[in-house]
Amino acid sequence: MCLETNGIYMFFKTYDKRNVLIIGDTHIPYEQEGYLEHCLQIQKDKKCGTVVHIGDLSDQLSLQTREVANPNGLSAKDETLLARDRLQSWYKAFPEVKLCIGNHDLRCARKSQKNGIPEIMMAPFKDVFKVPDGWEIGTEHVIDDVLYTHGFGSGMNAHRELAIYNRMSAVQGHSHAFAGIAYTASQKDCLFGMNVGTGIDRSALAFAYGHSFKVKPIVSCAIVENGKNPQIFKMIL
Repeated sequence: MCLETNGIYMFFKTYDKRNVLIIGDTHIPYEQEGYLEHCLQIQKDKKCGTVVHIGDLSDQLSLQTREVANPNGLSAKDETLLARDRLQSWYKAFPEVKLCIGNHDLRCARKSQKNGIPEIMMAPFKDVFKVPDGWEIGTEHVIDDVLYTHGFGSGMNAHRELAIYNRMSAVQGHSHAFAGIAYTASQKDCLFGMNVGTGIDRSALAFAYGHSFKVKPIVSCAIVENGKNPQIFKMIL
């Protein structure tokens, strides 16, 4: 249960800090309509007192480095301004978040580096997207011995391998078409790897590359209870 005071959600003690809500890749401003509300509902139902965004908060389609920018897309300025506007509702709904930086979040920095622009001359990601002080930004976060990171491996087994290689249970995003949980056990312990899924609108121009793919994005979020019980919640589209 929650109260809204001056636009900020304040939670009663019934929300357990050891219950972690994980928001999938949002690629704002190209997120799925209703995904924010879906995440809020799961947080309420499962009384999650900690929130993690698994990465690719922004898309930065206009700044892609591997291919020529789509001429039908927004300019870098217009996309950034639109993303800032869309993000306000996320900041209001989730005043405290542990954000894992994703590869799309790094597009501006990578393009600048590629073109010889030093970091000292660039605005930090936090400033560009007006990220509030309550959002803790990092490449990874560890909560109750579970690793949360965007991940850069793809495929059906990426989340399982992430847990194995880090020798701890792990949660990742990145792979839009694979949402799942895999367990691996030894005589010493039993670990899980989880891929959260995503929060994207696959009809958006940013994801035109995937229109011919046989597998489509899984729009979902997830939770981990007390560092031991991972669960995925698919959004009904």
